[in-house]
Amino acid sequence: MKQVQLNMPKMSFRQKYIGSKDFYRMILTIVMPIIIQNTITSLVNMLDNVMVGRVGTEQMSGVSIANQIFFIYMLAIFGGLSGIGIFTAQYFGKKDIEGLRISVRAKLWLGIILTVIALAVVHLFGEPLIRMFLNDDSIEAVELTLNSGLSYLRIMTIGFPAMVLVNVYASTLRECGETKVPMRAGITAILVNLTFNYLLIYGKLGFPKLGVSGAAIATVLSRYVEALIIVIWAHRHKDIQPWADKLYASFRVPYKNVKAFTAKGTPLLINEVLFSLIMAMLTQCYSMRGLNVIAAFNIANTMNNLGRVFFMSMGSAVSIVVGQKLGAGELEVAKDYDNKIIAFSIMLSFISMAVLLAGSGIFPQLYNTNDEVRHVATKLIIVNALFCPMVGFINAAYFTLRSGGKTIITFIFDSAFLAVISYPVCFVLVHYTSLNVVWIFTIVTASELIKCAVGYVMIKRNMWIQNIVND
Repeated sequence: MKQVQLNMPKMSFRQKYIGSKDFYRMILTIVMPIIIQNTITSLVNMLDNVMVGRVGTEQMSGVSIANQIFFIYMLAIFGGLSGIGIFTAQYFGKKDIEGLRISVRAKLWLGIILTVIALAVVHLFGEPLIRMFLNDDSIEAVELTLNSGLSYLRIMTIGFPAMVLVNVYASTLRECGETKVPMRAGITAILVNLTFNYLLIYGKLGFPKLGVSGAAIATVLSRYVEALIIVIWAHRHKDIQPWADKLYASFRVPYKNVKAFTAKGTPLLINEVLFSLIMAMLTQCYSMRGLNVIAAFNIANTMNNLGRVFFMSMGSAVSIVVGQKLGAGELEVAKDYDNKIIAFSIMLSFISMAVLLAGSGIFPQLYNTNDEVRHVATKLIIVNALFCPMVGFINAAYFTLRSGGKTIITFIFDSAFLAVISYPVCFVLVHYTSLNVVWIFTIVTASELIKCAVGYVMIKRNMWIQNIVND
């Protein structure tokens, strides 16, 4: 592993990890729109989840399983676009407009390819994939869960094209420092989703009562609204987003760019797909303890996503701020900013811990489910809360390694760890012990302390620092 030598003066702990008011003002200007959007998204997802959860435990479990499969597609898009996005941020720092335009075209092509593959998989193998998670003695409960999940998943595929456009345009705008427009588009979409959830899940104001299918339709509608807003804005503001000018004049991506994007992007794409697959496998492993466990994890993950939104959003700050400084060749500044962002992220993680602990006993009571599900969900939320600082550092370390284009190392750090450590530990504990599922989850989560140590060494050695867009 190559260690980059930087000419940085010796600094005290405060100088190294605590920034000035101007620094935090700059970071918050960039990241607050993302935090606001992610917070509102998590709140609405929570309300969406509670709405479905009040229909019944089986329906909620079906949607949760369908989302495990949908999550694989989402992370494939995220990973593929993120690989190209490393170049986008550095092209922006370099002020290379043609490079930006080419990277956006490459994102569109990749999104189309991944969507075609995902549509084929869902429509050909949707039912057997969902059945893998259904381990329960009640045939009636299994069939209701299966039908709910399959219905939800198939309707969600209609929104795949809109998801691609949203992710391509929103990621590009963020990498160019524009975070407010994606936030506004996201908030509008969220309001659409929430409104039609209420109307279509419960059949209000003359609308049909569609249950989980209504929840899926509402989500698809919101995706297309979000796509229209963000695409139209980008093309109406070509003066400040010049990459949008003549974007579709050609769909050609030069071979040298394809080669560069593939070299850096493929490990990230594989990483995100493998990560999502292993997360689905972990859920399937936990599901061996019954459908109640799936419902409990669904509730806990919904609360967890909301509670962790502040420090998890700091990954975007690393990608944008550090990536742009690397592209501009300001390596010492990139390192200094990264140290301070990581410290800020860990500080925010303690706030998230307090939020999760405070809501652990209250949130599960919102669901129309049994006491066992609520009890297990509460315990899982508490475990998630206690590990917030660890996750805060791991998240910042991941985006740090990625910002410099060290995608193979990122792959080893992220999904390879899950495959080699987390999943085997979970599999053995589930199949060969009688431990309670909460204890199994605690042990699996605690194993990521190893990842913390590895991430610290990688960052300290400066192996992530490089400019990848210089000729």
